[in-house]
Amino acid sequence: MKESIIILCGGGPAPGMNTVVCSVTKTFICNGYRVIGLHGGYSGLFSKNPRTEELDFFKADYHFNRGGSYLEMSRFKPSDEDFEKNFNIPLFKDNNVKLLVTVGGDDTASTANRVAKFLEAKNFPVRNIHVPKTIDNDLPLPQNAPTFGFNSAKDEGAHLARTIYEDARTSGNWLLISCMGRSAGHLALGVGEATHCPMTIIPEMFYKTTLTLDKIIRLTLSSILKRRLMGIRYGTVVVSEGVFHDLDPKELKATGVTMSYDEHGHPELGKISKAVLFNDLLGKALGEINLKVKTRPVEIGYDVRCQDPVAYDLTYCTELAMGVFELFQKGETACMVYVDHNGEAHPLYLRDLQGPDGKIPPRRVNIRGGRAQNYYAHICQYITPQDYDGIASIVPDPEVYDFKKILNW
Repeated sequence: MKESIIILCGGGPAPGMNTVVCSVTKTFICNGYRVIGLHGGYSGLFSKNPRTEELDFFKADYHFNRGGSYLEMSRFKPSDEDFEKNFNIPLFKDNNVKLLVTVGGDDTASTANRVAKFLEAKNFPVRNIHVPKTIDNDLPLPQNAPTFGFNSAKDEGAHLARTIYEDARTSGNWLLISCMGRSAGHLALGVGEATHCPMTIIPEMFYKTTLTLDKIIRLTLSSILKRRLMGIRYGTVVVSEGVFHDLDPKELKATGVTMSYDEHGHPELGKISKAVLFNDLLGKALGEINLKVKTRPVEIGYDVRCQDPVAYDLTYCTELAMGVFELFQKGETACMVYVDHNGEAHPLYLRDLQGPDGKIPPRRVNIRGGRAQNYYAHICQYITPQDYDGIASIVPDPEVYDFKKILNW
């Protein structure tokens, strides 16, 4: 029987999913392998009747440059009991599978490692190679290499934020933008910097102080007050949804927000409107200081995940897919594929990336690095001690809105 590979996609979508899957398909087909696409992520491996289909050149050629994911995805996380009772070993044996290719984030990678160990223990070794994706850009790749999908999501996010900023300028309003990013502020900072947003709030800013809703609101007011001094009565504020991960749960509960959690223990931030929450809190704060400002909430998140990939990700994802084959030829397994700036593929072993809890710790924004520091020094606009006299007639305690004092920078 011809040797084959299985490919599945886990987690949420990112621009370039199809590019990876279809480029892997083309590469392996041209080298004599069958390629089996597994729908439903890992749920398919733990089903007696998984939804599979053979991927051929024509399907791959049609879908490789499109957004979304031809292979249906899921966040299914198998339990130990699932491994013992429900794992579909015949799927691998009957199809002479030699490689499991997984496309996803850190949770998908960790589960791939569990699958490989399980099959090895059953004397049916199947190698596994993971392709790291996330629009959050929070996987710890060397040389600050981006995760695929990030640049396409940032491009579309910046496009949306530019339009939102123009609405703010045209209408004389302030628009509060919540930007996707589960545990890191890369996407929010990228969107804020690209659109010259006068305030971007990300969780990494609070490395010298406790993150609270009050501080988020005061940072926002700092920008509004500074622009008021400059004669500018409009603007945008980008807030990373990642701040929810660092907020005290009691604070969230006090606002009336009730969080649900997915199979991996992550809060399901997409179920609530972070922008509406912040907009409501900001409205109360503006009322308390009697400052008349019109604000509007906007979410940027699900609308950037399934767009067509930009040229950067089309190229990058193709290189990652070819890298999968190169590593497979060399006998690599239990690794993520990493492509350096020269286009050469290298293995990143999951055992070296995982922490004591078995999870891959997120890569956060280097808040003290040049990119972040220059943005906050030169593009952001906020209250400094030099502005105290100017806003004393607007607010009685200007120091409360001093950007660096709020953050203890």
